[in-house]
Amino acid sequence: MASRSVAAGPRRNRVDPWGDLHAVVERGLFTGNRGCLVDDGGRVVRHQGASLWIICHTEFRGWRHPLAAPRTWTPLFFLDDAVALAAGHRPCGLCRRDEYRAYRDAVTAWSGCPEPLLAPELNRRLAGERLRRGRGLDRAGDRILGRAELDVVPVGTVVIPQSDRQPHLVTALHLQPFGFDGWGRPVDRPSGAMVDVLTPPTSVAALRRGFHPQLHPTAAGER
Repeated sequence: MASRSVAAGPRRNRVDPWGDLHAVVERGLFTGNRGCLVDDGGRVVRHQGASLWIICHTEFRGWRHPLAAPRTWTPLFFLDDAVALAAGHRPCGLCRRDEYRAYRDAVTAWSGCPEPLLAPELNRRLAGERLRRGRGLDRAGDRILGRAELDVVPVGTVVIPQSDRQPHLVTALHLQPFGFDGWGRPVDRPSGAMVDVLTPPTSVAALRRGFHPQLHPTAAGER
């Protein structure tokens, strides 16, 4: 959905699990947006520009969109669903309709609502779980972290172990550190360990209730 750029180097539009933006070569599996992040010169000047944070296919119906146009949404890029969910995004209801419905239905089941939750309610929940008020362009200090025993954290969640304080993907048997080129070498999940949880509670609930994220090929295949 995002058109290619003729810029000399990569733009600062690659998202890490904290939700912060970086200029690296690797693009990842998905694009998405959180509103307009650039000024009239195309420079990134804000962390977010709207409460709608979505995860999209990189190609959809042949549509093209500029990478740094002012007054419109700014394309971002994610390694995979796990990174995008950890950053506070959810599947798009247009280009990823099946995944959106699966995510919505899982959150609805977790919340106990008799009717499917509407997209604005999902957006509201996620907005309240991502960042503390006053967030600027700084990083981890303003993220809201959960706390859980690793044994009960679902596959696809991103956690912060006490050992190195870096984002790790939870798989069935292992943890894998994040890299823009993929998930790193798997290490055994320490049974009974407490971890900080970077993925917002709403998305953790979706993962626990059956939403299956599309993970990068480097993720350990232990489903």
